[in-house]
Amino acid sequence: MRFPPSLNLALITYMAKQRLQRREKFPLVLMLEPTHLCNLSCLGCGRIQEYQGTLNQMMTLQECLAAVEECGAPVVTVTGGEPLVYPPVVELIQELLHRRKHIYLCTNGLLLGKVLPRLTPSPRLTLSVHLDGLAATHDHVIGRPGGFQQVISAIKTAKKAGFQVCTNTSIYRETDIQEIEILFAYLTQLDINGLMVSPGFSFEAVEKDFFLTREEIRQKFQQLTENGQEYKFYNSPLYLKFLRGERSYECTPWANPTCNPQGWRSPCYQIADNHFPTFADLMEKTEWERYGVERDPRCRQCMMHSGFEPTIVRTLGKNIRDLWEMLRWNLS
Repeated sequence: MRFPPSLNLALITYMAKQRLQRREKFPLVLMLEPTHLCNLSCLGCGRIQEYQGTLNQMMTLQECLAAVEECGAPVVTVTGGEPLVYPPVVELIQELLHRRKHIYLCTNGLLLGKVLPRLTPSPRLTLSVHLDGLAATHDHVIGRPGGFQQVISAIKTAKKAGFQVCTNTSIYRETDIQEIEILFAYLTQLDINGLMVSPGFSFEAVEKDFFLTREEIRQKFQQLTENGQEYKFYNSPLYLKFLRGERSYECTPWANPTCNPQGWRSPCYQIADNHFPTFADLMEKTEWERYGVERDPRCRQCMMHSGFEPTIVRTLGKNIRDLWEMLRWNLS
């Protein structure tokens, strides 16, 4: 099975409860950013530029846990910044596990080897490690010679210790798809639990030529999947069809809300027009109808998993073939 049974049960139970309460908009995954500090300055990342005036601010452990309770989503992605520079990160993970949340700890992996001895493997905890290519490419993107080998060493240590590990790869205009195929084949040999892949988002503070248009995204992902190689993607097959241009979906930004030291980021993980003090304010005061591919130029090229994967999950019951395809994929 691709995901732990407890995750599938948690999502099904949670969504059934929301529908019984007739809630149209509800979160599925909380993107929790306790800090925007990072030990890297990657080429495609806009976070440091966006929050450069408040980089030294951090959420307290109590504020993090309050945000988790207020949001109520069954899945929490702990991200940043680099979450492993957040001093109480281990305590945060322990508290989230105690609350029976499913956790994706997103990291660039450079500090992972030092933190692993303080963590305990759990079916509810997945280490998500960012890799944007083989050694030369990845080290160039992160600006750190030797970074790739350091991350691979940490992945091997984590797998040996019994942790669930997935990788997260962003695809940019200059990305060589053949190189990504070699990377994925190598990671498969390391018995990685899953591969996440997504087109990079065109942050306003980052050089635009680095990012893909929608047509370029379709071409890249057609190439990535055309050779018949069955990689163990964590991305759903329906999302990959969307990336190849075979499906059309509307973005569901409220399903992956983001909370950070400035508050609840509105409208989404990629765009910050406002920050609200409470989750309720985010949901009630964000003018959701203003955003989307046809309504906001910043959304025009976006095909990020954080906006479109939730749409697929929310609409699964409407098509029996899609439901069957997702079931077979999850059991594979």
